[in-house]
Amino acid sequence: MFVSPMLLQKIDHPFDDDNYITELKLDGFRTIWTKFDNKVKIYTRHNNEITSKFPELINLPIPDGTILDGEIIVTDNQGKPDFEAVMERFMSRKSGLEISYSVFDIIYFNGAKITNLQLIERKEMLKKIIPEDSKLLNKVQWIEGNAEQYFELIRQHQLEGIVQKKADSKYQINKRSSDWKKVINYQYEDVYVSGLRKDEFGLLLNFENGKYAGLIEFIPTPDRKEFYKQYKDFIIEENDKFVYLDPKMKVKVKYRNLTKKGLLRIPSFVEWVS
Repeated sequence: MFVSPMLLQKIDHPFDDDNYITELKLDGFRTIWTKFDNKVKIYTRHNNEITSKFPELINLPIPDGTILDGEIIVTDNQGKPDFEAVMERFMSRKSGLEISYSVFDIIYFNGAKITNLQLIERKEMLKKIIPEDSKLLNKVQWIEGNAEQYFELIRQHQLEGIVQKKADSKYQINKRSSDWKKVINYQYEDVYVSGLRKDEFGLLLNFENGKYAGLIEFIPTPDRKEFYKQYKDFIIEENDKFVYLDPKMKVKVKYRNLTKKGLLRIPSFVEWVS
């Protein structure tokens, strides 16, 4: 039985408010775990069943009639969630990487929908469902308020971000609600445009040292127009896929982190740099 999860609204800065709880934003992928008629099914947030990919999650000591909401993660040797590693594990069990299912909410309990309960009450239910945390199955830890200080800590440790949730919020199925907010710990970099993709808009990026930095696929319309005004002056060659440019146009981007290949992960446009 699939339930479309409640989604978060993105905000730029954390805020301190004791009416909210603060959690670490885990860098994995959202997972809905269900058990009805003693049969476990596991889904992504987009309703793709992935039960067979994670056999270790089938026989968890969770009672029948339960739906859990959480994140599947793989941690690195420092204990930090590693997105590339969890995707490697998602693609193949042969990778040997150990997963954790970190649960932050419960949607059904004893076969009954409990979405109308307050978040704090649902957290108490989770304690009954998962009385002891383990590497494989654990509860996401949270604190009351103190989001600004917590965000500064995760910045120091180069983690993905934080989540702030109204303590009395109901679980709103299939809705992006302002009751739940996320603050991403973005990194910033000035890079150069070295090419233009032809079939679908995308700009090739280079670091200042000349190394390839990745591809940015969305730029706001006014800033894209600014690019089109200038780029023809910098064309050096092209093929059927790309127009290559002398890297003179500089752009500030924000991104999640560097990948293991040294590329910008999910770069987003901030501004043109003169």
